[in-house]
Amino acid sequence: MRRKVIISTISAVALAAVVGALVVTERFPSKAASAAPLAVPTVPVVAGTVNSSDVPIYLQGVGTVIAYNTVIVRSQIQGQITKINFTEGQTVKTGDLLAVIDPRPYQAQLDQANANRARDEAQLTNAQSNLKRYTTLGNQGWATPQLVETQTAQVAQLNAAIKADEAAIEWAQTQLSYTQLTSPIDGVTGIRQVDIGNIIHPTDPNGLVVVTQVEPISVIFTLPETSLPQIQQHLANGALKVEAYSQDNTMKLDEGSLDFIDNEIVQTTGSVRFRANFPNKEHKLWPGELVNAWLLLDTRHDGLTVSASAVQQGTQGPYVYVINADSTVAVRPVKVAQVSGGQALIDSGLSAGEQVVVDGQYKLQPGIHVTILHGKAAQEAAAQAAQQMPIP
Repeated sequence: MRRKVIISTISAVALAAVVGALVVTERFPSKAASAAPLAVPTVPVVAGTVNSSDVPIYLQGVGTVIAYNTVIVRSQIQGQITKINFTEGQTVKTGDLLAVIDPRPYQAQLDQANANRARDEAQLTNAQSNLKRYTTLGNQGWATPQLVETQTAQVAQLNAAIKADEAAIEWAQTQLSYTQLTSPIDGVTGIRQVDIGNIIHPTDPNGLVVVTQVEPISVIFTLPETSLPQIQQHLANGALKVEAYSQDNTMKLDEGSLDFIDNEIVQTTGSVRFRANFPNKEHKLWPGELVNAWLLLDTRHDGLTVSASAVQQGTQGPYVYVINADSTVAVRPVKVAQVSGGQALIDSGLSAGEQVVVDGQYKLQPGIHVTILHGKAAQEAAAQAAQQMPIP
């Protein structure tokens, strides 16, 4: 009987052990059962492709817009302004009437000169008749030679007087014409310096108004002296195109051509001054405006370009992150020829068709896996990168 009790006790203990083991296994699974392969960390990036195309080569300088002609409209006579015929900022043509000076005193001078000529012409007619009569009498012996000579001298004197009268008339007509102040050039009027009713003088320093020619117009800009031999070499093959842009390079203002190279180098800055002329039909260029001048030097055929945001600067120079076929990235040193319009022209280091990282580089290291963003996410990231990048 006792033996049965012992056996029963052992069975109960064994059963409890089995149940406990099952409970422990259920609550605490073994490491071998729970082990799973770890996911490879990836970094989301925006990618771009290395493109091959014809790329213009520019030299960029800062310039100032200079009016082609600037004229201060002055009066050549003294008088009262009786009429103003323009508004400030108006576009005018050569010969357009700007103002009128009281013409009455000068009209009176012209009338007097005409009257003097009429008087002298009447006297000349009479003197010529007398000379003819005296000459006839002299031939017949009824008039002395002295009388004929005196009458001849009087005719000559009256002829000279008429010439003087004609000169006086011309002078009076010129003075009268000065009462109408006209524009000497095509251009735009500035601020009016004299109001109607005031007396204007030839010695007034500011004149009536300044007329500035803005069509065509010039831009004077500077480039480093090291670029001069290259420019002269290309200029020998023909005129070079120059494009004018706003200070932030976001707006193209006009296209023109290189017109002039200064005859000396500015020693203090080591630069050369250039002048380009622009048609300026839309008047986007304005005298005194600061602009960026892009001198088109050459066009590189099959040039390699990437987004400028792809190029990073390191201790060893510029580099880009190239995306490999296994979605890992590698650092690739590059040589940049120029950065223009948000695109970097690559001299060496890349091949056409390769993919490079254009945004998201700050999280990258060589060999790390990346995930390329597409669609709206890529557009937003690229736009944000473009806003943060300075425009060259």
